[in-house]
Amino acid sequence: MTSGQPLFDRDAVSRNRARATKKGMFLQDLAKVEIEERLKDVNRTFKSPAIVTGHPEVWRNLFPHPKLVDDTEALDLEPNAHDVIVHAMNLHWANDPVGQLVQARHALRADGLFLAVLFGGQTLSELRTSIAEAETRIFGGLSPRIAPMGEIRDLGAVIQRAGLALPVADSFALKVTYATALDLMRDIRAMGETNALNARQKVFSNRNLMLETARIYQDNYADDDGRIFATFELIFLSGWAPDESQQQPLRPGSANTRLADALNTTELGLEGKPVRGGRNVKDEHDVNRD
Repeated sequence: MTSGQPLFDRDAVSRNRARATKKGMFLQDLAKVEIEERLKDVNRTFKSPAIVTGHPEVWRNLFPHPKLVDDTEALDLEPNAHDVIVHAMNLHWANDPVGQLVQARHALRADGLFLAVLFGGQTLSELRTSIAEAETRIFGGLSPRIAPMGEIRDLGAVIQRAGLALPVADSFALKVTYATALDLMRDIRAMGETNALNARQKVFSNRNLMLETARIYQDNYADDDGRIFATFELIFLSGWAPDESQQQPLRPGSANTRLADALNTTELGLEGKPVRGGRNVKDEHDVNRD
């Protein structure tokens, strides 16, 4: 990769999505259901929603009359225009994910909600391992084939860096079974999620490599019925545009009630001795002052 070249080829991302089929939208549908549940938990009526998505046909009925926004590098969002923005299954293809969240933050009104769902780092871990082993056996080295994906501990920090308040990050992993690894690869194409790395080899995949990958996958990740399984991790991020009405954290040291008092129990210090008034209590002979 040349210096300064973006990680992802956004033209390739668009081409891959154009080849997606309705059959491949099952994970998009699942992500949408999970977002709907989170919106119900908020228990608020949103009047000016926006959805950032590469698959508007899946997401357009999440709200009545939402603004649908393509996930380009510069989002088509006006400042202070929306009370909720959903970033729907796109951030794992963003060259600047923090920038995407910052743009969403500026487009939110005070106390507006940001929600995002994306693939996480456990996604396709079995396929990554199988391809790497097959490529090493056949070619003696590795080439960029599957995009790196964010880990939940890192993505949680991204929410705060973008200036969103009350950040929350959670995830779940879904196991999907297939007859063979080749069926999995066809499904990834139907999802529109095939390789779009700028550093990828821009030629058709070697047939022997794909067959060896399928064989290794079958040997290592098949169930008792001979079906292989694939992991897809969905990560959900949420945060709010700051507002004075939101709950604020207390200043450190400002609490006037100890948890031990509220629970009617004895607090112990690091040495296993009782704590009074929030400080470790030592026997007088343990303290020596010159």
